[in-house]
Amino acid sequence: MKEVKPIYLDYNATTPIAKEVADEMVPYLYSNFGNPSSSHTYGVQAKSAVEKARWQTAVAINCQPNEIVFSSGGTESNNYAIRGYALANREQGNHIITSQIEHPAVLEVCRHLETQGFTVTYLPVDQYGLVDPQSLEDAISPITILVSIMHANNEVGSIQPIQELAEIAHKHGAAFHTDAAQSLGKIPVDVNELDVDLLSIAGHKLYAPKGIGALFIREGTVLKKLMFGADHESNRRPGTENVLEIVGLGKACKIAARDLESNMSRFQEMRDQLHEGLKEKLPKNSFMLNGHPDLRLPNTLSLGFYMVEANTLLSEIGEELAASAGAACHSDDIDLSHVLEAMDVPIDYAMGTVRFSVGRGTTRDEIDRAIEILTKSLKALLPDSTPGQTGLDKDIKDIKLTHYTHGLGCACKLRPQALEKVLANLPPSFDPNALVDASTNDDAAVYKLTDDLAVVQTVDFFTPIVDEPYWFGAISAANSISDIYAMGAEPIFGLSIVGFPSNRLPLRVLEEILKGAQEKAKEAGISILGGHTVDDNEPKYGMAVTGLVHPEKILRNSTAKPGDALILTKPLGLGIMATALKQGFVEPKVENKIINIMATLNKKAAEIMRDFPVNACTDITGFGLLGHLHEMTTGSNVIAEIQMSSIPILTEARRLAEMGIVPGGTINNLEYVRPHISFDRNISNVDQLLLADAQTSGGLLICLPESVADNFLNRLSSMGVNAARIGIVEKKGDGRIFVD
Repeated sequence: MKEVKPIYLDYNATTPIAKEVADEMVPYLYSNFGNPSSSHTYGVQAKSAVEKARWQTAVAINCQPNEIVFSSGGTESNNYAIRGYALANREQGNHIITSQIEHPAVLEVCRHLETQGFTVTYLPVDQYGLVDPQSLEDAISPITILVSIMHANNEVGSIQPIQELAEIAHKHGAAFHTDAAQSLGKIPVDVNELDVDLLSIAGHKLYAPKGIGALFIREGTVLKKLMFGADHESNRRPGTENVLEIVGLGKACKIAARDLESNMSRFQEMRDQLHEGLKEKLPKNSFMLNGHPDLRLPNTLSLGFYMVEANTLLSEIGEELAASAGAACHSDDIDLSHVLEAMDVPIDYAMGTVRFSVGRGTTRDEIDRAIEILTKSLKALLPDSTPGQTGLDKDIKDIKLTHYTHGLGCACKLRPQALEKVLANLPPSFDPNALVDASTNDDAAVYKLTDDLAVVQTVDFFTPIVDEPYWFGAISAANSISDIYAMGAEPIFGLSIVGFPSNRLPLRVLEEILKGAQEKAKEAGISILGGHTVDDNEPKYGMAVTGLVHPEKILRNSTAKPGDALILTKPLGLGIMATALKQGFVEPKVENKIINIMATLNKKAAEIMRDFPVNACTDITGFGLLGHLHEMTTGSNVIAEIQMSSIPILTEARRLAEMGIVPGGTINNLEYVRPHISFDRNISNVDQLLLADAQTSGGLLICLPESVADNFLNRLSSMGVNAARIGIVEKKGDGRIFVD
């Protein structure tokens, strides 16, 4: 069966290489491989190709070929324009003006220059994302040397009054730069009509390859070089020219100029078809347009859906439609894009902002399908949705649970920084029978019933960590029961905690989740006796688990002793693997491997612990190994040392972390514990992230005397538990952890 690719409505992020462009590039991939600086025939061929592309690029923006410098893309062009001009002209002044909604490739350059003695004014924008020329007039001064305002915004598409802004800048003796990465090929870009001195181009936004761009530098404009070497590009950018991609950029610019009028008309037609279709299908006031209704790129449609989390929507429809979110919702805050924030878009709409951008490949049929896909999901997600009306016709085999949530498993926990702040304001427990309460960082609460019996109570729940409902239930149950094992207790029963989107998923999915949980509970020797459910936009499952323990046999995470060996019973990397699974980077064989690890109970290790003098224990979940070990060392007033080479880590997780596939919860964990950790200089950032990775249903971290560690590990191994000695509790101290 032919694979059906998602409808691509994210052309502002990147475009495919046009066939005409690829065809033009092919000879320079094989036969015409010469160095443009060489004087022989091969070099002349390459040099001629570069100069032809320079001419094609110049024609597209109406400048002279000698005013074009090729770069590695929009980011380099922006850096060269802003830093190069500022450094070359700092004797004239040290003030730069830009806007609050620029691309990071401009904003970050400006922030860097602020550390180099320059001052920067960030102009506000109005509700449409437009800079008021009067605000520039008010901000400019005799020491202003450069103004940099983007031509068209990449998120909402609003087109700035560049000609008017440039006129103001020039009147006061300042140069003007504009980032035209998003505008070239979509609207007219004429450097003389715009009256700009510097203009940046990014090839991959106009159907050329990634990694190529250009900077227009008006004759007479002086920039300081950022790199040094030979005198390529008229001694403005050293390095052998990227002939292959320069040829592609030149051809793409030629096509962009040739097809501009027809593309503008077609883009707007597709964009408006999508907008009008959603207006017709969705309730009134269920979304708002971000950006100017008219002064906007013809291909760009930014919509804020009321009280909908953009990432939740895009996760659900990800296999059918590709677009970009304008906000990311977390457990304790909402990260709005700086553009929406500057435009002061109401939070209830901003959190649900999705950018749709059409392109040459977009068809009417695709837009019609996109309207249906979006309508189906949004009718379930919008606040006035009717439960039970959406998703009930889906075969549950086709449902991927991770697509119905914006976060995964224990990585969705509240950030430790925020949790610490909240708990600090709560009054302590006053009940003398409360043997373990919220005043410590233990895994569960313990309440004394008699001199010989205490009840242990824990609760845990989270969003889907895997796609299959059955295994989500099983993993969640194993994770919940683990807290009882970590306290040295025996579980006796559990209660289900359910959040379920009955308006998005068929109830058969919930049945499978509960089935997985029940079978895992049975494996633990307990029953699930009841529970509680709420209707929720995201599926969530967990358990409240009750256990029993003798008051004198409670295991805490705050009673580690100097000389204790540190034993870990499961490998690290589950949070990274789960994130990769959601993003489609995990093969079925590896997926089964991580499911098996997470669904494995910590029962065997807990049973073996009863035969050994264990001093402290905790399970490794959302705060990662370093986070939970930090709780143990600070609670116990000890210093610990762990050896990186001894810590079991999933090989696949390391590879994925090196690719940058790391959950936000893991990054937060590392940020939180870093002040308390002393890393050896050879411990890489990837290793540090792995040690802080937010685990779901991870292993137990056990402290027991070094003298019995080998015997303990042998017993674990004989029961099929692949545990490892990862370090030692060294001495009394301030809780610091040394990683060697």
